[in-house]
Amino acid sequence: MNSGILFFSLVGFLPLVVPICPVPCRCTTNITDCMSKGLTVEKLPVAFHPSAEMIHLGYNRLTSIPNGLFDNLRSLQVVYLQGNPWECNCDILYLRSWIQWQQNRTLYRDVRCTSPAHLQDRVIAYLTEDEIISTCQHWYCSLALLSQLCLFILLFLQGILVILIIVYLQKFRRMTAEARSTSQDLHKHVDPWMSSSRNPYNSD
Repeated sequence: MNSGILFFSLVGFLPLVVPICPVPCRCTTNITDCMSKGLTVEKLPVAFHPSAEMIHLGYNRLTSIPNGLFDNLRSLQVVYLQGNPWECNCDILYLRSWIQWQQNRTLYRDVRCTSPAHLQDRVIAYLTEDEIISTCQHWYCSLALLSQLCLFILLFLQGILVILIIVYLQKFRRMTAEARSTSQDLHKHVDPWMSSSRNPYNSD
């Protein structure tokens, strides 16, 4: 009796362990069809069924493949990737590496770069690492330039703030000195008056 309950419990728990067919794809036992679904990198399924042997991702809006997406699919034989606007920058390194590990790279001759311009229409599997890294360096240079510009603006604003503080302190010191001088003059004029007011019957 207990073993029967355990069996049904495991059967009920199984769908939570094994990923179901990802939305909006259609699935059979060994095929996952996500072709022409308008998928972007953000909308791409985070995992596929472990038994998948064939995955269709063609004719979507994919620019790259997330790192490690196909690594645990031991039964996977082919992924159809044609018809996507692949951006051959740093993010394409995983897809290029995965394709190069496949036994039949000729299946991926239609997987080509859409951008950048100097790599347009190049087969991703045949890109050299230096060609891809050169785009990464350009991106990092742009980021470094932007960071330097932001730093310069920050230093400029700090300089203006320091100048304003110095001007304010000088003005405050001047006002303090004037107030002190006015107070001393007031004491000088008040003291004789106070002395004379204390001795109203003093006469020559």
